[in-house]
Parts: sequence; structure tokens; C-alpha cells
Amino acid sequence: MRGSDEIILETEDLTKEFAGFTAVGGVDLRVRRGTIHALIGPNGAGKTTFFNLLTKFLSPTRGHIRFKGQDITALQPADVARLGLVRSFQISAVFPHMTVLENVRIALQRQRGGSFDFWRSAAALVPFNDRARQLIDDVGLSSFTELPAVELPYGRKRALEIATTLALDPEMLLLDEPTAGMGHEDIDRIAQLIKRVSADRTVLMVEHNLSVVSDLSDTITVLTRGRILAEGDYATVSTNPEVREAYMGTGHA
Repeated sequence: MRGSDEIILETEDLTKEFAGFTAVGGVDLRVRRGTIHALIGPNGAGKTTFFNLLTKFLSPTRGHIRFKGQDITALQPADVARLGLVRSFQISAVFPHMTVLENVRIALQRQRGGSFDFWRSAAALVPFNDRARQLIDDVGLSSFTELPAVELPYGRKRALEIATTLALDPEMLLLDEPTAGMGHEDIDRIAQLIKRVSADRTVLMVEHNLSVVSDLSDTITVLTRGRILAEGDYATVSTNPEVREAYMGTGHA
């Protein structure tokens, strides 16, 4: 198992209740730096709510979230992102009629503290060309550089979203169902991309495709009814009778 023993993200008794319904109940999660950690579970298990708590789109009913040892429970989403914890869709508002290159340059400008005044002068974006092209190459989109985002195939559009996320240079990347709605070829391509980008950062992902989970993940946490049912590597969780009953046997999440 790769990664260090250092815990980069930790939740303690993280709980979210909606009008008496417990969507996330007392979750204690620890993600080790430099690993790919998957969060899986049946529909309604609380995975998306948990992600929304981590990225501060929801406030917990109780509990704590720590990132790099700092309590981030009360921080705003933008502050959490600035610390290096970024969820892909947070900054992947791809501009459909701009090219792949233009989209990544804009994301880089935002990372450097630029505002949305990019329409005033194309020259302002020229300094970002080299880094943008490098990111585009990293996600396998070099042959699509001048194509408007709206014309990208679905899987390639997700790769562009990941490129714009990487433009923020996150230490930890949260991916919410990165292969959802894809065919086999796109799934394989995105899985390889996740493996590449995880080389120097930590990844926490919600993923339904168990083949992707088994191939990529160092650690898997299984949620059901908002609580942790099991945790470990794929061999451990896939042979757990409770997991098989609650999740594996359903054939989907």
C-alpha cells in the first residue's frame, strides 16, 4: 500500500441531520496523504452529503473536519479550496464556447488570484499558455486544444474538468463519481488519468464502478445509511458479509 502514515484529512463524529433524518451519522474518516481513498455504498448511503460537508457546501449538525491538522469545520468553501482541498466541480464551470486552452488558462488565472476580467485583454492570458498546455497534455487533451468545450465528447469533457481543477494545484482532490455515464473506453482513460494525477497528491473519490475502485484504491470506506460499515483494501471489504449484503450484492451503488 502506497502513501505515508500521515493523515491529511480527518473527520470526527461528522453528522448531518435533516429534519430528524440522519444523512451522515457519526463518521470518523481518516485519509492518508498520497493515497487514493474511495468512498462507496448503496444509493442513499450519504456519500454526496459527506462530500458536501467536506467542501463546506453544507454545515454539519455536529462533529469536526481537519485538513492538514487544521480544523476547517467553520471555514467557507473558498477558504477550504485555498488551503488545497478542492472538489472537481467547484472550479470546473467549463465555458462551453471557449476552447480547451482558453478554459484552462482562465482556471490558471483564477488560481493566481486573477478575477473574471479576462475578456478585457487576451494578452493577459498569454503568460498562462505554457502551463495550460502542460495541463492539457497531462489529461490527454493535446489534440483537442483549440476545440470549443461544447464539442468535446463526454469523457473528454470530464478530463477538461479535471484539468481546470488541477490548475488550482490542489494537495487533495475530491472526485465525485468521475466515471459516471461513461463507456468502457472513457472509463479506462479517466481511471488512468486519476492514477497519474494521484502521483503527487491525495485523492478521495466517490465511485460506483467497482472495477475502477478495485484497480485504483489504496483504501475503501463503505458507507450505508450514513455510517461506516467497513473499511480496508478491496480484498477486505469485498469479502465482508455485511458489505456483500448491503452493497456488493446489489450490483450497483
